[in-house]
Order: sequence, then structure tokens, then C-alpha cells
Amino acid sequence: MSGLDKRVGSYEEALAGLTDNMTILAGGFGLCGIPENLIAEIRRLGVRGLTVVSNNCGVDGFGLGVLLEDRQIRKMIASYVGENALFEQQLLNGELEVELTPQGSLAEKIRAGGAGIPAFFTATGYGTPVAEGKEAREFNGRHYILEPAITGDFAIVKGWKADHFGNVIYRHTAQNFNPLVATAGRITVVEVEEIVEPGELDPTQIHTPGIYVDRIIQGRFEKRIEKRTLRA
Repeated sequence: MSGLDKRVGSYEEALAGLTDNMTILAGGFGLCGIPENLIAEIRRLGVRGLTVVSNNCGVDGFGLGVLLEDRQIRKMIASYVGENALFEQQLLNGELEVELTPQGSLAEKIRAGGAGIPAFFTATGYGTPVAEGKEAREFNGRHYILEPAITGDFAIVKGWKADHFGNVIYRHTAQNFNPLVATAGRITVVEVEEIVEPGELDPTQIHTPGIYVDRIIQGRFEKRIEKRTLRA
């Protein structure tokens, strides 16, 4: 990797510098648009004490759920955690710290972090356990709580196409949290299905400009279905 060329040749190189006790922001929603190979590399590296920020924590045996198996996650900041039996077990046993955040607030906390905004006021969560310990103020007769922004040491992202410069396009609903996450990491790593030559992407279709991206790698993906319902 040199100059404006963000491509790396291995997942080991893609996550170089990742160590214990770091904060990782992960794109995806359920199993849609998750950086599954980067997650697998985190498991292989064996780093521990991680704080992971993502909408959810995958499922048992896939996605971020695999990092629970070796107890690599110390704290999870998420909106929904109902798909993991192991997650529930570790939470109830006191092995896993969990910070539940309303989904819109989580998205805005990441967006604010990427925009350099340290905190913002929102009405969401006022008067509920979400507001405990947070500053509250009244604006125009309505109560709001102060939510801090979120940034991370690493942001791991799944895209559809990218060019050598790190400009990224996402496909359909796999866009979800990925563009927000891409802006809020000190080091942002994007794995994509296809890397094309500079100039091949339509500039009007680019979702994440390359200025936010540090490393790009092309991978192969399972794209597992989260829940399959069949007619009896």
C-alpha cells in the first residue's frame, strides 16, 4: 500500500495494529452487510478486552457472535442483542458488559463521532433507564438528554465495490450502518466484493469517499441468511 492506493493483500495486513483493549466499530445490520472476513481475522488474531460497537452482535457461530466464543469482547454497545444464546449467558454471568442504546441514537452517536461533534441532545430515552447519569436540559418545553459521540480505534466495514483510492459503493440494504461506521474509526478498513480501477465508479453513486478509508481488501463472502422461514 503506497500513496493514494489503499489496497492491501491480506487480512493480516488489513488489521495490522489491532491490539487488546481497543474499540472496534462494525458495520452491518443483523447479518446483512457485515464485514464477516474481517471479523474472522479478529478471531484469528485472538485479541481480547475489546469494546465492540455495532447494531447487534451477530448470531451464535457467525458474525460478531464468533468473538464471544473465545471471550474476546469485554463490552458491547448495541441496539439489539436478542439473537445470541451465548451473549445472554455471558451477560447474565457477569462476563460481558452491555450498553444498550436506542437504534437511532446509536446511529447519530457514530455519525457525530465521524463529524467531530463530541455530543448532542436528543429527546429519545428521556425519563427511561437510558437517561440515567446523563445531563438533561429543556428546550422549547421539551426535555432532552445529552448523548456522547462514539469513535473507535478501528472501523470495519463491508462494501460492494471500491476503487484503488478507497471510494466505496454499498449495495441496497447492505448499506445500513456501514457509511456511518466508515467515518468514525481512527483506522477504517473496508472489505468489498470487487475492486475496480480508478475512474470506473460513477462519482454520483459513491457513498463513502476514499478520504475516510485507510485500507481496502477484496474478499469472498458467504452472505448467510439470518432467519429462514419455510412453509410447512
